[in-house]
Amino acid sequence: MDKEVHTTLHWDREIQRIYGEQMDLHHHFSQVLKVFNDTAVRPTASLFQKHSSSPEVVCHATGFFPKTLNITWRKDGEKLVQDVYLGETLPNQDGSFQKRSILTVSAEDLQTHNYTCVIQHSSLEEEIVLHEEDIRILNPGQRNTFL
Repeated sequence: MDKEVHTTLHWDREIQRIYGEQMDLHHHFSQVLKVFNDTAVRPTASLFQKHSSSPEVVCHATGFFPKTLNITWRKDGEKLVQDVYLGETLPNQDGSFQKRSILTVSAEDLQTHNYTCVIQHSSLEEEIVLHEEDIRILNPGQRNTFL
């Protein structure tokens, strides 16, 4: 067999071997990705206001995976859509996600009605429900001032 034919056969076998390894790696990577994507991570949830007189109550969920998460507000058990802002889902540096929803409500309304933030995610067996007593004030004693 002349050298050209031998070299061509050698390279054909090498190409087949490399293609086979590539297919094996692709299959392995697909399996790893499937396991990763099937692993749901629970959100950490919090409810806060910038200060006690703030008209905005923020419901924040972070550290969850996969990306899809639902945040809703309830007033006296009824779903609220008015005066609610729902932020987009944002990535965290670790590959998890975060999302927030802001309810605009007067201090008086907050005291006289039962407001809850409800979080639903595939990692949860039961939804997370945060009540107004769960609200953290980020800047206690600071008044709402406009310049």
